[in-house]
Amino acid sequence: MKTLNDFNFENKKALIRVDFNVPLNENFEVTDSTRIVSAKPTIIKILEDGGSCILMSHLGRPKGRQDEFSLRHIAETVEEIIGVKVIFVDDCVGEKAEKAAANLQPGELLLLENLRFHKEEEAGDVAFAKQLSNLGDIYVNDAFGTAHRAHASTTIIAQFFEGKKCFGNLLAQEIESIKKVMETGEKPVLAILGGAKVSSKITIIENILDAVDHLIIGGGMAFTFVKAQGGKIGNSICEDDKMDLALDILKQAKQKGVQVHIPVDTIAADAFSNDANTQTVDINAIPDGWEGVDAGPKSIAQFHDVVMQCKTILWNGPLGVFEMESFANGTIELGNSIAEATANGAFSLVGGGDSVAAVKQFGFEEKVSYVSTGGGAMLESLEGKTLPGIAAILQ
Repeated sequence: MKTLNDFNFENKKALIRVDFNVPLNENFEVTDSTRIVSAKPTIIKILEDGGSCILMSHLGRPKGRQDEFSLRHIAETVEEIIGVKVIFVDDCVGEKAEKAAANLQPGELLLLENLRFHKEEEAGDVAFAKQLSNLGDIYVNDAFGTAHRAHASTTIIAQFFEGKKCFGNLLAQEIESIKKVMETGEKPVLAILGGAKVSSKITIIENILDAVDHLIIGGGMAFTFVKAQGGKIGNSICEDDKMDLALDILKQAKQKGVQVHIPVDTIAADAFSNDANTQTVDINAIPDGWEGVDAGPKSIAQFHDVVMQCKTILWNGPLGVFEMESFANGTIELGNSIAEATANGAFSLVGGGDSVAAVKQFGFEEKVSYVSTGGGAMLESLEGKTLPGIAAILQ
């Protein structure tokens, strides 16, 4: 696996695929700069070597050229975070881009316009990828968030950099973190899967059963397992057509020696509202008209004990409707348990949109080992798929 450390970038132009698909407010100001901050170590290493950086990214889902999706809106934020003046060019291919790249001096930073202003980017067009490749000497992929897409700038372009392509720091860390959970992590290994639907996590569960010792199933998806085993779940979310699958997963887990932990109690509400009436009930006996919205105190205590005995922890999905303050306690307490285990030496990886949102919202970002920057890309990695953006560098 080639990384930045395999190259000296002195007098070289590094063409870096970053993931600067960041949220903007109505004034086109960046509201969450995590992805830019995450790319900083890669950029700084290249500049300190005496190289220059050409950054390419997409932003949003534009239909052709739309100014609201222009990367010029984020140039100032990039400049502030990296601490280097940003030269912006309002295209990513063609004469303007080529001239700007040709004039780039060591230590300088060039930001190209939104790749998706050209439909060829998402189409994985070879001629477009070739045009992009002409801008730099070494190709660096540091965009884990788009590594599962075979787009021109993430995958197709790599063929034009034989022996001159590598992973950036961020992407290398992502690969390493997932590898720890799936292959090299210290045992016992625990996976915590939450969220609403079993169907969105089936392939992950089936793939990680060979890697883990413990599996906590929480959130809305737990009710499909509870009902499948004969429990009464009231109005709780449930995928009736996945109940046989849930039983099959429990059977597979038993055969592989994986201990599965499902909540034993729940906070039930009489409406899907922050102001609903609530009661704590056994998860198998939720009254009609009530729905489970958070893990109950016995479940939280049980999960804490499991987390504390494990050395490698994957967390993907919340334990309740954490977006509503009244039902965030289970997710917060799980975060506290993982933070404590991490402080005691466990490796903890958090990934998937909702878990990452929860970790940020409740201040656990610095208390876990690694927070993944790619939702879909991480899920596909956990499903055992080889991501095209990663495969292209390894070839």
